Amino acid sequence: MKQIEVNGKKDGTNILIPCSNLVMGAGDFLRADNMEVAAPILDHYFECGGNVFDTARHYRHSEKAIGIWMKERNNRDQVVIQTKGCHPVRDALDVPRVTPSAIHEDISTSLDMLQTDHVELFALHRDDETVPVGPLMEAMHEEVVKGRVYAIGVSNWELPRIIEANEYAKAHGITELSFNSPNLSLPKVNRPRWENCVSADDAMIRWHEETGLPLFSWSSQAGGFFSGKFTRDNLEDAEMVEVYYSEKNWERYDRAEQLAAEKNVTPIQISLAYVLHQSFQTAAVIGPETKNELNSSIQAATIHLTQSEVDWLDLRRDAR
Repeated sequence: MKQIEVNGKKDGTNILIPCSNLVMGAGDFLRADNMEVAAPILDHYFECGGNVFDTARHYRHSEKAIGIWMKERNNRDQVVIQTKGCHPVRDALDVPRVTPSAIHEDISTSLDMLQTDHVELFALHRDDETVPVGPLMEAMHEEVVKGRVYAIGVSNWELPRIIEANEYAKAHGITELSFNSPNLSLPKVNRPRWENCVSADDAMIRWHEETGLPLFSWSSQAGGFFSGKFTRDNLEDAEMVEVYYSEKNWERYDRAEQLAAEKNVTPIQISLAYVLHQSFQTAAVIGPETKNELNSSIQAATIHLTQSEVDWLDLRRDAR
């Protein structure tokens, strides 16, 4: 796997955090009571060069499971943890929790679950645009100063708020955002797959190109839209139909099939390679539950795409 680098700070010193460009996501299969199944997948990912584990306080089981795995393998110093906080609680999803107090509370809880004293990457899981960015950035800066977090970022924030947050940090001499984690995939969403989620649009992509800020894409394979499970005539999965079924996405699928045949790979591998071949640093969060699924993603990370192929897949040009 290739690596990207995220700017961070440890003990008051600027550091670069090396991150594999495939990130192990935290599916529901990753539970403390399921480690006989999950641990071999984590082991294989780690042995193949992966070092970033994506989790969140909102996820039900994964932080505890990752903590158990790291303790049993004694490999905490070789692992990069990306966790997230300030998500609404499960029984009150319409009540935002994007507050300084929730930042401190969620980081404390995450560290307990992970059995560690710090996380390398911490992101705000959701946004609440009624909350000023200043107190949020100050709270995350406090966690960096304490050494409980090395680098801060956001997930599911719109671009104007991201820019505002970084401008505040620069103006006040505090920790700036080091990464962004929206959805980015070859199939484009018709609507957010989950409420208040954000997908990278053209403006956000241009901003990443201009700033060089790394992007960690969740749902990088669009729920398996290019896996072969979904077809134009198969309307059984109402959510997938609403989110991804469109003529432009089926055209992208046709092109991915054509390119996959030429490269002797699969369309879903082409879709993952697309995420990894942007003109700025990207990492893709994957959610394999078997070694075969993991190996498919690892192979996809070795596929080379030219800029012309990337543009052609994304319908930006009619010929390669």
